[in-house]
Amino acid sequence: MEYEDFIDNKRHISGFHGFEPIYLPDCLFDFQQSLTSWAIKKGRAAIFADCGMGKTLMQLVWADNVVRKTNKPVLIVTPLAVGYQTAEEAEKFGIDASRSSDGKANGAKVFITNYERLHHFDKSAFSGMVCDESSILKNFEGATKAAITEFMRMMKYRLLCTATAAPNDYVELGTSSEALGELGYMDMLGMFFTNKEGSLHPNSRAFATGRAFDGLWRFKSHAEQPFWRWMCSWARALRRPSDLGFDDRNFVLPGLVEEKILIEASKPAPGMLFVIPAKGLAEQRKEKKQTIVERCEKAAELVEGKDYSVSWCHLNQEGDLLEKMIADSVQVSGNDSDDEKEEKFIAFSSGQVKRLITKPKIAAFGMNWQHCNHMTYFPSHSFEQYYQCVRRFWRFGQKRSVLVDTVTTEGEADVFENLKRKAKACELMFESLVAEMNNELAISKEITFGMNVMKPSFFSGEYCGQSA
Repeated sequence: MEYEDFIDNKRHISGFHGFEPIYLPDCLFDFQQSLTSWAIKKGRAAIFADCGMGKTLMQLVWADNVVRKTNKPVLIVTPLAVGYQTAEEAEKFGIDASRSSDGKANGAKVFITNYERLHHFDKSAFSGMVCDESSILKNFEGATKAAITEFMRMMKYRLLCTATAAPNDYVELGTSSEALGELGYMDMLGMFFTNKEGSLHPNSRAFATGRAFDGLWRFKSHAEQPFWRWMCSWARALRRPSDLGFDDRNFVLPGLVEEKILIEASKPAPGMLFVIPAKGLAEQRKEKKQTIVERCEKAAELVEGKDYSVSWCHLNQEGDLLEKMIADSVQVSGNDSDDEKEEKFIAFSSGQVKRLITKPKIAAFGMNWQHCNHMTYFPSHSFEQYYQCVRRFWRFGQKRSVLVDTVTTEGEADVFENLKRKAKACELMFESLVAEMNNELAISKEITFGMNVMKPSFFSGEYCGQSA
């Protein structure tokens, strides 16, 4: 055996487990048809497509093809309150799908439920499964995530769809790999990464480009390109159609305006004579609590005069204060039942509610709110939360410029620096994936994609080189 053949046999490049598409409706855009066709042929695949690129329709067509092939139902699992949007899309495009919260068939070929209700379903009844907004898997507690992975483990056909597969930590991609039956999480780490205890210097190149993961995991010296090559064997990523060589004319975003409003504490912290900006995470948390009233007052002021608005918060006290301060507002809180949350989300989506107050961990994933173009936000260190919150509104289909008002304090300056670093890591991930998708030596030689990487930045006010 030649040495090159020996090396090729050692590579973990996933094969195809699917079949030729049976039905690709005309309603699919050209790039959607390309992605859906690839995912059907792949059988077990991930589509990392940005918000508004039509993941819902693509996953419905994928599920419909699996049903036609196997004559068995397919289960689509979504975040809470996203299921009704999926069902509406299915009806709109003539795909036989129905929502179910108790595991009963209702005569449909495609079942739609939310992650919290998965335990009602019998996995042996399905030929395939779709995880919508699959990046939230890592947000569930260990037992829940394990149950979801186990549910789909023996299914031949699996599809993961999300816009933020691993926004700032590539190690998180192991969750997706494991769910699809590719390399397990620990196997992936052992093959491509090395563990370095301690933190890297913030000025180091590895830290700046996202190649370091909290100072613990980073690429082995030879493994970065093989990692992206391996990923492209089971995943496709795009920010806009031109990433796959298609025309962008129908997918141009309006402007994004990001305003940072600085709030000063009205009184010093306990034991202090003067107001001093917070330093470190512990002091930041104290400053957040100390400035709750001032921050909520400013957020309520910024909502005035807007036709629709969403106020994002993180603390229960913030949500309760905002609800009192913002006229005609509705809060969706963790204490609400699943049915109550869904009812409120639908009311906002339909225009019955004009002012919504909620937390990113409750509503930041999957909702289509292009009718709204304003939000207020209290910052956190989570880039994914900020990205997903903004993308509820700033997504393809939005007709107006989107205004993001971030209400912050002087002590949170390093929070924004951390978010910038994570944004850079996210961009690097998409650059690497798109570059490998365009490398016909790394993927199937049947299709050659164009190369045009979109780099939206939420912190520079620029979008693809155009001023927001």
